[in-house]
Amino acid sequence: MVDSGGGGSWRDAYKGMSSDNVKGLVLALSSSLFIGASFIVKKKGLKKAGASGLRAGSGGYSYLLEPLWWIGMITMIVGEIANFAAYAFAPAILVTPLGALSIIISASLAHIMLHEKLHTFGILGCALCIVGSVTIVLHAPQERDIESVLEVWNLATEPAFLFYAAGVVGAAILLIVQFIPLYGQSHVMVYIGVCSLIGSLSVMSVKALGIALKLTFSGTNQLGYPQTWVFTAIVLMCVITQMNYLNKALDTFNTAVVSPIYYVMFTSLTILASVIMFKDWDGQNGTQIMTELCGFVTILSGTFLLHTTTDMVDGEPKGNLPSESHLLLRLPKISEDSKGFVQDGIILSLRRQESAKSPRPARQIKQQEEDLEAAVPLRRQESSSRV
Repeated sequence: MVDSGGGGSWRDAYKGMSSDNVKGLVLALSSSLFIGASFIVKKKGLKKAGASGLRAGSGGYSYLLEPLWWIGMITMIVGEIANFAAYAFAPAILVTPLGALSIIISASLAHIMLHEKLHTFGILGCALCIVGSVTIVLHAPQERDIESVLEVWNLATEPAFLFYAAGVVGAAILLIVQFIPLYGQSHVMVYIGVCSLIGSLSVMSVKALGIALKLTFSGTNQLGYPQTWVFTAIVLMCVITQMNYLNKALDTFNTAVVSPIYYVMFTSLTILASVIMFKDWDGQNGTQIMTELCGFVTILSGTFLLHTTTDMVDGEPKGNLPSESHLLLRLPKISEDSKGFVQDGIILSLRRQESAKSPRPARQIKQQEEDLEAAVPLRRQESSSRV
């Protein structure tokens, strides 16, 4: 006979989703749909604006005059509003990882609309993201019962979270002042690092503001508390900072690369911030916490596959360099050398180094080098015509 005690303990451990968690889940799924689509629309707007003005990645703001970019921005705002509402009903550990679905949507649409290839392993990565998301949904903690914005303020001003917030702000300032001027155009992690660090604070403030509004609409007015307006100010500052550097990242690097990396960093830091501030894991046992972590690692594995296979076609990277797709993730789309010749990063010099190690015939190697050198003036002419 099966031990009924074991079955009872399992049922006690898994009590199902509360009505608030279900509402948060539906809102989070809707948010992923809108945000995933917005990446593609904004990318097309940025490319169109960059063709006639200074690119956002170079400090330009011509995209503000591009209607297509504004359509993408409005789509993202709708998604963020749904995301905002989701945090008012469900814990961040449930809502934030579901952003993986926006990666799937973004990568799929990039494949169709922007012709950014999605490899077979990228499809496997999408499947892993879905499996991990389902795992987290089934084992997410229940939403904390909060009756006043003052309770949230007390949580936010505890020493542990204040220490975390100070570290995040300090790291973001260091990236903006020290690293972006040097590496912003060549390392995708710099822009996304700022977005993710500030984003973790914005989510905590969004959740606090969402709780205040939910209580206000239910009859308990929270708008008279100054803490509500402090959280509102923090949300505005954080969101403006995020959008600025996310635009730079999207304009400088491949969309299917930006989305997964941004998701991984943003989600990891947000979960950490939520665990510190709202103590999401206090009411869960070790099995539930480990299952959630396994689900999150599964999502990370999926995003890793999407990231590493972005520039692969039929199992091989684009071009003849085995490591070329990896190097392009760290290099700008277009750079100009000291002689004024426009080249795609340092592909030309790297191909020459690789040729020395290649077993291919010398005639074939020489012909490829001549073709590449002949393409340099053409790229210079394209760059001049765009300016």
